[in-house]
Order: sequence, then structure tokens, then C-alpha cells
Amino acid sequence: MTTFATDICKTAEMSVTSATPSPDDLLVLLAVGRSGRYVSAAEELGINHTTISRRIAALERALGGRVLDRGTGGWELTDLGREALRAAESVESAVKSLTGARGVRVLEGVVRISATDGFSAYLAAPAIAGVQRLHPRISVEIVTGTRRASLQRSGLDLEIVVGEPRLRRAEAVRLGDYVLGLYGSRAYLAEHGIPASVDDLRHHPLIYFIDSMLQVDDLDLASGFAPAMRESISSTNVFVHVEATRAAAGLGLLPCFMADRHADLVRVLPDQVGVRLAYWLVSRAETLRRPEVAAVVEALRTRVRAEADALLGTIGTRPGREKR
Repeated sequence: MTTFATDICKTAEMSVTSATPSPDDLLVLLAVGRSGRYVSAAEELGINHTTISRRIAALERALGGRVLDRGTGGWELTDLGREALRAAESVESAVKSLTGARGVRVLEGVVRISATDGFSAYLAAPAIAGVQRLHPRISVEIVTGTRRASLQRSGLDLEIVVGEPRLRRAEAVRLGDYVLGLYGSRAYLAEHGIPASVDDLRHHPLIYFIDSMLQVDDLDLASGFAPAMRESISSTNVFVHVEATRAAAGLGLLPCFMADRHADLVRVLPDQVGVRLAYWLVSRAETLRRPEVAAVVEALRTRVRAEADALLGTIGTRPGREKR
């Protein structure tokens, strides 16, 4: 929600006596519907939690039914609420259309994203930088972490997760695939030798995620190609995996698009060890309709398509390839 919504909602202390829904109330519903939380909506609109509750109650009186239901993950729209939300989006769109110059629509607002460490750094950050060059009033907050899609999704507009999520009342879009490969530093391989087969891997330590803290099933199963490998350095952060591998702590199971950036890392058994995974984008359907969110989503999809070879680890197979 942008600054115009804050101005409109300054009238939030007024009582509602009309059976016609107030545009103010509709915009409050829009904020709650997108975030799933009264607190987040209150922060976005610059009003207090009590006022949010009062405006939702006024809207329900005007419409003659409930627009929100309390769910385990926050507030969810009812059928009536989804109908009202579409009207609220029209109100928002109409007001925003007045803020553009010469008919050009100005996109503005905060977009909050949760994504894995590697995706955030090498895919999300450059994609979002491109969005902000076109739309400088859009600001993006990125929270990093490797986890399942949240059941709550409160306060987040978009989540980028590994593996297909199965959630109710959420949209899931497959962004693209990527590959984990096994890598060793040149120094490590010179000292310990290059494994000639998967069976040889039992003589080498593995650098990967902490088993007991890994929440993503697809990543949990990824290291099953060599169950006899002992653990070396484990971490919840994939950048630690990369640097530990470069420091010769063992063999790292790393995203190719990250490992192939380093000339001191060599992929081991590329024809036998390659774990293909997928990035998925998760969001509320109503959130995806926000123009600023849609712009970020399109930029992410474009970036993933452009980096397809790097994500799949196929750049290294090209003759004359230079390390990035």
C-alpha cells in the first residue's frame, strides 16, 4: 500500500452509518488481505491496530457478512471478502492512476521477499536492481533462509522455496530448476586425490547442511547419493558451504551457479553426481495482483530464464569457458 492509502485512512476514526462500503474500509481490507495480519496492515497504513479492527467491522456491517476468517496462519479472506478485495483493488488503481505523469503509471510500495541465501544474492538482488531502475519508488526487503513455504505468510509478499510447496489458499509458480554438484578445491584434490567413482566418496568428508536443522525435504534427500560420506563442516548457510569447500575442508555439495564462479573449485564426478532441484515462488493470489509485486515477479522469472545454463551447471561444459 502506498502513501495515498495513508492519507485516505486518516478518516479511519469516523463512524460508518451508510450501507454503502467506504473506500477507506476497502483499502484497509486490501492491506489486511495482502498481509494476513492486522498489525502489518496498521504499520502499512499508519494507523493503529484498534482502528483496523473497527474499519473491518464497519465494512462487514455495510456488506452484511464476514469478510475475514481467523485461520491458523492469520486472517484469510472469505468469499465475500475476496469479492470486496477486487473492489478495493479498483479503488487503489483509480487513485494510483492520478499519481502518474502524462498517463504513465507510477509504481511504488514495499515488496517483502523471503528466499534462500544463494537465490537472494545471485538472482533476486540483480533482478530487483533492474526493477528499481525503472520504478525507483518500489523498495524491496529480502529475508534470507532455507525453509519450507510458510503456512502463515504473514508480512511476506513473496516466498522463494526449494521444492514444490503444497499449501492451501496460496499460488505456487515454478521459477526454474537448478543443480547441486559435488566440488573440491584444487588444493584439496591435489592432496587427497580425485574420486574416480561414487564408491570412492566414502573416503572423503562432506560439506553440506546440518541434518537436524534442515527443513526442506528435497535438500534433505539430496546427499543420499553417498550416505557413507562423513560430515565435515555443516551449516544452515550455503555461502559457508562454498567457503569451507574452497578452504579444503572436504567435498562440498554446492549449487553449480554458485560454485562455478570460483576458479579454485573443480566439479567432481559430474556425470554421476548431479542433484536437480526446483525453485518455486509462493504468494497469495491477491498479492500477485499488486502491480509492484507483479513487476518484481516478472523480473525474477526473467532473471531465472537468463541464468538457466548457470543454474543447471552446463556453462562449464562449453569449450573456452571462462570462470565468472
